[in-house]
Amino acid sequence: MAKKLMTQIKLQITGGAANPAPPVGPALGQHGVNIQGFCKEFNDKTQDRKGETVPVIINVYEDRSFSFITKVAPASELIKKAIGLQKGAANPLKDKVGKITKAQLRKIAEVKMKDMNTENLDSAVRSLAGTARQMGVQVEG
Repeated sequence: MAKKLMTQIKLQITGGAANPAPPVGPALGQHGVNIQGFCKEFNDKTQDRKGETVPVIINVYEDRSFSFITKVAPASELIKKAIGLQKGAANPLKDKVGKITKAQLRKIAEVKMKDMNTENLDSAVRSLAGTARQMGVQVEG
């Protein structure tokens, strides 16, 4: 028989660097999950993604056990990494902080495709272009 799901927790944690400090400790502690056990498992699973922001969905069951699924990094992180930005523009309508090509967006879309809510690559590219514009990044080509 399947375990009964008590709650789902969504967090963004730096790969290979989970620790009991906030946001991980308080989010898991209030549901009675073994925080140290989660941190160890998460760090082992994301060893190859050190320094990258990793979205994670943690399923907590009634017997206080857990399972988790890691996702691809957020689109904004992938865009910043592709063009070498530290951060987006404070005012994206006036300030432009960089340029990205459609080819670069297509590569990002291919990586991010499994986490997006579309099956069409062109739609994914358009969605990423919108994210880039919101960051103050000019889309070319």
